[in-house]
Amino acid sequence: MSSKKPTEAEITQQATQKIGELESEVEEHKLVIDSIKPLEADRKCFRMVGGVLVERTVKEVLPALETNFNGIQQVIQQLLQSYKRKEQEFQQFQKEHKIQVVSKQ
Repeated sequence: MSSKKPTEAEITQQATQKIGELESEVEEHKLVIDSIKPLEADRKCFRMVGGVLVERTVKEVLPALETNFNGIQQVIQQLLQSYKRKEQEFQQFQKEHKIQVVSKQ
C-alpha cells in the first residue's frame, strides 16, 4: 500500500480551511466570554468536556475559555504567517521561471 504525498495546492487548501474553522471557533469563544464575563463568579455554568456536559461555576470556566481563546488566536496567526510565506515563495518561483497565470473568461 502506497501513501500519496499531498501536493502544495492541497496543503494550501487545507491550511485555508483550517484557518476558517479556527476563526469560527474564536468567534464562538468570544461570544461565550462576552456573555458570561458580567455574571457573578459563583453562578452555575455548564461546559461540554469530551462530549459530556459538566456543571461548573463562571469563575472556573472563564479562565479556561480565555486560555483557549488566546491559544486559538496564536495558532491562527502562525497558520497565516506560514500561508503568507508559502504564497511569497510561490510568487518568487513564478518570477524566477517567468510563469504567467492566464485566466479563462
